[in-house]
Amino acid sequence: QVQLVESGGGLVQAGGSLRLSCVSSGSIFNLNATVWYRQGPGKQRELVATITRGGSTNYAESVKGRFTISRDNTKNTVYLQMNSLKPDDTGVYYCKAEYQITPWAVRNYWGQGTQVTVSS
Repeated sequence: QVQLVESGGGLVQAGGSLRLSCVSSGSIFNLNATVWYRQGPGKQRELVATITRGGSTNYAESVKGRFTISRDNTKNTVYLQMNSLKPDDTGVYYCKAEYQITPWAVRNYWGQGTQVTVSS
């Protein structure tokens, strides 16, 4: 079983920055992609950023230019650098890793989430 652990959340004022980390116990060799999601109060879970096996990235429109997703393969860690934070960025942030279990099957693993609170 693959385990993911998020960290780095906290309380920050609007305009501030945080860097979230997602450490995986799984092997990098069969990791297809890692995705950051978030769920704010009274909101649906939304996709924030994605990084694929090849290193390509995608972002939600609401965070483009402010957030950066990156990966350190030597540490089995994916990061989400969050700058110019807004109160609407408040929520629980989750990472999800997609692993290629067999050539015909993938499996998703979720972290426990880390709370990000942005005050005005």
